[in-house]
Amino acid sequence: MEYQSALDRALDILPERNVEQERLRVPDPQGETDGAFTRLTNLGEIADALSRTPTHLHSAVQRALGTSGQLEGDRARYSGSFSIRDFNEAIDDYVDEYVICSECGLPDTRLVTEDGVDMLRCEACGAFRPVQKRSSASQNRQRNAVEEGRTYEVEITGTGRKGDGVAQRGEYTIFVPGAREGETVRVYIKNVSGSLAFAEKA
Repeated sequence: MEYQSALDRALDILPERNVEQERLRVPDPQGETDGAFTRLTNLGEIADALSRTPTHLHSAVQRALGTSGQLEGDRARYSGSFSIRDFNEAIDDYVDEYVICSECGLPDTRLVTEDGVDMLRCEACGAFRPVQKRSSASQNRQRNAVEEGRTYEVEITGTGRKGDGVAQRGEYTIFVPGAREGETVRVYIKNVSGSLAFAEKA
């Protein structure tokens, strides 16, 4: 009986769970290409939905993409060509690390610094854990991946034996018919074989 009373008292003092917050609604990222840069035009809206600051989200996205960037109010600009899928993956990683409670799975959390360590504290269940930056090696692998059916912006740095333009992206060599050395072109990947990729101008 004493156990039940203690349990009832504990439940009474826990924060009330907001049913609406059980489903985290994150706006789809909206991107636009601007020369050698890619803009995330609704970063501020995404940060608001996650109850995090645009500055913190921008820094994490920048690390995930493995590039430099600049925050411009509620928009952000990143050096390089990135797709909506790239932004989605970066934001999903951010949510897993900096928003979702690993114990109860709810987003009712806040970031605090304790003894110089960034901690994620859950206001729904009381759990807390340290957060850490993801390794740059895995970020670079993601950024430099080449997949069939996707489009990338690449710089043609050489010419193949058959006259095709040749570009490098991470460990991949991309052959682009009709492209010339010194050009920066958008290419559609038709086929990938090992570390070789065969593309056409998009």
